[in-house]
Amino acid sequence: MKKLIYLFIILIAGFTACKKEAEITKMAVVSFSSEPTASASSLTLTKAKDTSSVVTFSWPAVKYPVKAQLTYALQIDVPTDTVGNNAWANAKTVVVGKDVLSKSYLGKDLNTIALDMGLLPATEGTLVVRIQSYQDQYAYTKALTLKVTPYQPVATYPLLYIPGNYQGWNPGAAPTAAALKPKIYEGYVYMPVADNYYFKFTSAQDWNHINYGDGGNGSITEDGLAGGLVSPGPGYVQVSINLNTKTWSAVPTTWSILGDASPGGWNTDTQLSYDVAKQVWTVTCDMKKDGSFKFRANNAWVIDFGVNADGNLAYADNPVFGYDGSVQNITVPSDGNYTITLDLHDPSNYNFKLKKN
Repeated sequence: MKKLIYLFIILIAGFTACKKEAEITKMAVVSFSSEPTASASSLTLTKAKDTSSVVTFSWPAVKYPVKAQLTYALQIDVPTDTVGNNAWANAKTVVVGKDVLSKSYLGKDLNTIALDMGLLPATEGTLVVRIQSYQDQYAYTKALTLKVTPYQPVATYPLLYIPGNYQGWNPGAAPTAAALKPKIYEGYVYMPVADNYYFKFTSAQDWNHINYGDGGNGSITEDGLAGGLVSPGPGYVQVSINLNTKTWSAVPTTWSILGDASPGGWNTDTQLSYDVAKQVWTVTCDMKKDGSFKFRANNAWVIDFGVNADGNLAYADNPVFGYDGSVQNITVPSDGNYTITLDLHDPSNYNFKLKKN
């Protein structure tokens, strides 16, 4: 009996000793060895930068105890959302990939993120960016600050089609009208001399959907049996339709340039000629670098084009869309003889070219 008791005591002592020798395993804390960097600290975004890389974020690799692929992600937020109990809860998280140590943004993508985060167009705001890594636990960098001035992209709306007597009443092959503002459409069509100048607007390239005809007194109707709208004459006609006010207009136009960069200065228009086959207006003349000009219709400041901040053709005056004081005059890079082309056949892409001869 004593031997049994003695053996039991030895076993208990051995078991206790084993418990004392056991070590508690703790998960090693991991971290980035340095902070992330950005190729820019302040950005002013424009339409012209949409398809260009505007900023690149880079960061060091994180070493985890177990050697394996790591997943990195970018988190983008505004400063007010990165403090408190719900810090970073509203961040936009973009998974970059496994073992990828940089991420670049095109202008249009960063612009979308900035607007989604509540930054105002044409106003400088602040985004904060941090990097997240993950294997069996998360690690984060400190946040870096990026000043961003986003722009308001032009909304796109479905096209309307402009069939008429001038092209055989064929909506499937008709020119289009585009909206620069909600439900306000415009386009240019060439109507040669004919027995009449009737046309309609259709919502599709057929007669099976909505078509807009004459509602009387300058108004439109969706009654498919209504008569057509009519231009006051042939030529290169600006046609418009306002679905908000249910009105329409048609204005035959000729085009010219006017300004101190052009042969006639600010007093005499230099006329452009229309090329029916190419659907463009052109003129070849001597131009001056120390001056500027605009394109205008019918030798008047009622319908005229300059350029916007991106250097693209834009209306300065237009009775359909109104006046835009931000539109600037156009210049030429150097003195010389130029062929100038104005292309208005696609209302989604009005443009011009200056070719030095």
